[in-house]
Amino acid sequence: MQRTLLAATLAGLIALPAAVMATDGPDITIYRAGNDALYQPGQGAVDNGYAVIREQRRVGFERGTQDLVIGNLPDYLEPAAINLDFKGGRVKVLSQRLLLSSGGNDALLGQIGKQVSVIGDNGQILVKGQLQRIDRDGSLVIGGDVFGPTVVRRYSAVKLINGEAGSGSRLQVRVLADNGGHAEAELSYPAHGLGWRAAYTGTLQPGSGCRMRLKAVASIANRSGRAWDDADVTLFAGRPNIASQGGGPRPMMALAAPAARNAMPQQQSLDAYRTYTLPGRVDLPDNSVTLTPLYASRSIDCERQWIYENGNAWSPPQPQTSPSFNANTLTGSVNNVLRFQAPETLPAGKLRVLTDDSHGSLQFIGEGAVPDTSKQDPVELSLGTAFDLHAQRERTNFQYDNTAQRIDEAFRVNLSNAGDTARSVRVIEHPNRWNQWTLQSSSVKPVQQTSDTLAFDVDVPAHGSATLDYAVRYQWSPAGK
Repeated sequence: MQRTLLAATLAGLIALPAAVMATDGPDITIYRAGNDALYQPGQGAVDNGYAVIREQRRVGFERGTQDLVIGNLPDYLEPAAINLDFKGGRVKVLSQRLLLSSGGNDALLGQIGKQVSVIGDNGQILVKGQLQRIDRDGSLVIGGDVFGPTVVRRYSAVKLINGEAGSGSRLQVRVLADNGGHAEAELSYPAHGLGWRAAYTGTLQPGSGCRMRLKAVASIANRSGRAWDDADVTLFAGRPNIASQGGGPRPMMALAAPAARNAMPQQQSLDAYRTYTLPGRVDLPDNSVTLTPLYASRSIDCERQWIYENGNAWSPPQPQTSPSFNANTLTGSVNNVLRFQAPETLPAGKLRVLTDDSHGSLQFIGEGAVPDTSKQDPVELSLGTAFDLHAQRERTNFQYDNTAQRIDEAFRVNLSNAGDTARSVRVIEHPNRWNQWTLQSSSVKPVQQTSDTLAFDVDVPAHGSATLDYAVRYQWSPAGK
């Protein structure tokens, strides 16, 4: 006989209301989480991400000491941080216990210690009594009479008496009430399985210059094990330290519409962080990713650059006199770089860049990570390596004069462009045989020269090539060697 949960089969069997009921929609503060596990398909809840939930519960109770069960909680909670606050002082919390999610019999988990009726596949009641235990194989231990408890291994459904069905974890609270009745209580707790990150789309505009239409949305993932309906959501930007942060069906993609036309999240400073309060209440179904606008779309100026860089900024402890140092002929890739100034404060996220092809269809040409960026600060990201641009670097001269304590060295960088559009390629070199050097000559005037960097902008025609030649001299004193 197949066992089924009450949540699926007994909608018409329960006549009594739940002792603890949710009232208004919850207030949720969701913290930024970049872990891809939250946003990808998977089975069940994910122990990642971080949110703080505050919700109102209407609690029914009797006079005296009793145990109340609060259900419909996420799968991953922090027991020490759960707080239940009764209004009016009529009810005092004596202790609380978190009953963790255990899989297939989650709907019964909160009913331990309560009266239930176990029903067979023919609809008849097999046994009534107090639910004492749920074993790993799904068997139920029902308290009995003088003959002892009954173990039920084959059943169809369970009728819950004055209980609350639902999956996820449950909070069992022992309270002391002055008298019977109902009271409003605020339940607050941190939970995992909720997170958000910014998602940007930049659409390059046609024309000779660089203009980009920037669209910003918040991507909110819910893999907590429960759905949140009619939630008032605040998104928290920044990186507060969360010491306990943990590392189903395919998540569905939903678009949350603003409460009013053109309404956008309200941005505020909070301590050293930034918050975004969504303009209207939203639903966050379990196993879903919800997109909501973060800023209104706008066109901004940008800069495209193609960069070939050799080596990195490094200062040796003494002059590098070996002829083989940095002498290999290299064939390298040319990086496709996009730069712009942040038109607003940009929370960390990914920027996908699109452009029109020859048929007028938008095509994806790369993406990069945007860090937390203040308004008007620069953003630079690499979209990938160019297909039509190639670079080859070779050494053309090396002379070491030990008596004069000097090295003369020269290089040639050959650039080719197989595309239909002329490009300006920035060649970045790092003379690092020694920290004292001078540029002796170059076929292209440098656009940048620092203690460890030389940069040249080389124009490369369409279906053509260009060459950069440069020479440097290293000099040192006896004490420097």
